[in-house]
Amino acid sequence: MLLTLLLNALDFSLPLKNPVIIFSLVLFIILFAPILLQRIKVPHIIGLILAGTLVGPYGLNLLQRDSSIVLFGTVGLLYIMFLAGLEIDLSEFKKNRNKIMVFGLATFVLPLTCGVLASHYVLGYSVMASVLLASMFSTHTLVSYPIASRYGVTRNRAVTLTIGGTMITDILALLILAAISGMTKGTADAAFWVRLGGSSLVFVGIVFFGFPIIIRWFFKRFTDSVSQYIFVLAMVFLAAFLAEAAGVEAIIGAFFAGLVLNQFVPHSSPLMNRIDFVGNALFIPFFLIGVGMLVDVSVLVKGTGALKVAAVIVFVAIVTKYVAAKITQKAFRLTPTEGDLIFGLSSSHAAATLAIILVGYNIIIGETPNGDPIRLLDEDVLNGTIILILVSCAVSSFQVEKSARTLALAEDTAADPAETGEKILVSLAYPDTVEEMVDFSLLLRPRKSAVPVYALHIVSDDEADAQEAAGKKMLEQAQRHAAATENKVLPLIRYDASRSNGIIYSIKEQKITSVLLGLHRSFTAHDFLGPVAEKVLESTSEELFVYQPRQPLNTLGRLVAVVPPQAELEAGFDHWLHTVRTIAKEAALPLVWHAHPATLGVIREHNTAAATSPNVQYQPFDNWDDFLIFSKQVQANDLFLIVSSRPGHASYLRQLARLPYYLATYFTENSFLLLFPHQLPLEAGAPELAAAIPEEEAHGVRSYFKGLLSRRKQPR
Repeated sequence: MLLTLLLNALDFSLPLKNPVIIFSLVLFIILFAPILLQRIKVPHIIGLILAGTLVGPYGLNLLQRDSSIVLFGTVGLLYIMFLAGLEIDLSEFKKNRNKIMVFGLATFVLPLTCGVLASHYVLGYSVMASVLLASMFSTHTLVSYPIASRYGVTRNRAVTLTIGGTMITDILALLILAAISGMTKGTADAAFWVRLGGSSLVFVGIVFFGFPIIIRWFFKRFTDSVSQYIFVLAMVFLAAFLAEAAGVEAIIGAFFAGLVLNQFVPHSSPLMNRIDFVGNALFIPFFLIGVGMLVDVSVLVKGTGALKVAAVIVFVAIVTKYVAAKITQKAFRLTPTEGDLIFGLSSSHAAATLAIILVGYNIIIGETPNGDPIRLLDEDVLNGTIILILVSCAVSSFQVEKSARTLALAEDTAADPAETGEKILVSLAYPDTVEEMVDFSLLLRPRKSAVPVYALHIVSDDEADAQEAAGKKMLEQAQRHAAATENKVLPLIRYDASRSNGIIYSIKEQKITSVLLGLHRSFTAHDFLGPVAEKVLESTSEELFVYQPRQPLNTLGRLVAVVPPQAELEAGFDHWLHTVRTIAKEAALPLVWHAHPATLGVIREHNTAAATSPNVQYQPFDNWDDFLIFSKQVQANDLFLIVSSRPGHASYLRQLARLPYYLATYFTENSFLLLFPHQLPLEAGAPELAAAIPEEEAHGVRSYFKGLLSRRKQPR
């Protein structure tokens, strides 16, 4: 009885009005539509669009496309464009900017030209209406971008070309829309274009020059994960609002915000994981369901006018996008699969298309004798556009699903399946630096790499109980933090009377190839590395990093690397060079090399062979007595990397002994990284320092190389 009374109190009239029921229904659609349609090999995007059609006002009328659906749908569309800018490889974007321009113009001009001819001569519309209708063919919405993201191919050059082309087509189409709208209203004069140009320049200036200052300031001071995520969303929608205020489309602002945030949100960071998760779980599905709710399949039986317009629109839009994609493929020697991926991503029409048509539909150019309005674009075009949205999204989803899967399989096959034997060890000593050390250890390998990362904590015998509890907490924190980035670290806890011996034996037992240590907190010019790092450096020949973070990784602006002469002669040269490139790429940092001209030439040659990013500079440097020149060249937000050497090896310089004094005196406000490459063990003792060292630096030098100069194995 009570249940009956409660049910009677609820309003189940259609369309549903209870917000709890509406949200529950949408969540169940997001959950089950992809699951059910994937069983018959239908992309999940199509499942969500079809579900929106089914429950929408032109289907079962369960849901009305009210302000809440429009709100979440708008957020979802902006989110797609934001993710496109955030996930794009900026180095590839810059390297391919000319190709992007060519593709953007090809995928705009070809559909525009064919669309004008078809609209004017086949459908019989006026020239102005034909141009506006054809501009709709030229645009595209990255509806299928989440599919490419799910397969991990968003950094492929085909995706980069398509994203860049999207910006070009949308900007040009919206300029046509503004021109035609202005001409019909009599406002498209010279002052209009001056205002549009000026406001656009102000918008670009604010986003690309003002936003980075605000973003870096915020990330330096606030590390709370929730605050950072909300801040990112706020910046995205502020950019979208500024774009609309400037007279351009909001999606342009969201994309530009993604480009700016690209360097501040590492792709392997917990923040990136949260951004992906929330967008793909909620906002983007809402947008796709909202697109489906626009589809009115009844237009197919409302007469031949709508069918004829729909057939012409669909044929011209799909075929011209396909031809433009294949022209781009042939012109730039892409693979057929990459050409198909370009076609798939650029063939879907949704947001910008609908905006153009609605504007044209609402432009009244006259009246009939009966007083009915004469519209620039009639109802047949509006209905035909809805069919185009459904068909093009279906074609796009199937094509992107097929091409992205093929590319992902090809990339997995091309990867060397053999075990490299690489293993990374990060030593954790301080609870408040765990996340920074884990983040940096994950940067030492390519994203999605299978190279294992071990997190180690040493418990000394004299304080076993207290340190064990603290160590377990740090290792659990490291595991949680890595899991938030969809990575895994392997915890190691070791009991030893000596912390240095514990690290050394762990390196040997686990066959570690790269070790990451944090610089001890009380470092000075007189006691720089500290006894633990000194002993590890003395007793191992593996690659060793000593890291001193002064600010979060995502707020760094450049990676400045200084390399000693003859570093290319060392056994570990190829490996550390690849590691430095990986750090720069994964952290999205421009890389500046400083080295002897001969060494610089070898580095450049290796980088060219590895097809490294173009965002690399090479600066000759061979006067190590003038090392303090870097105190002026290294900026506040730079990561300063110094490649050092153990004494007695080919790349060792006597000036390296002064590094503790320099770093502890002149670079205390900089994040810096000391890199000791893998070097073959010496058979003979290391030579003495070749020159006298000023007394004020002597204590630091002796501490820095205390264990290295003797080369005697101390009893353990």
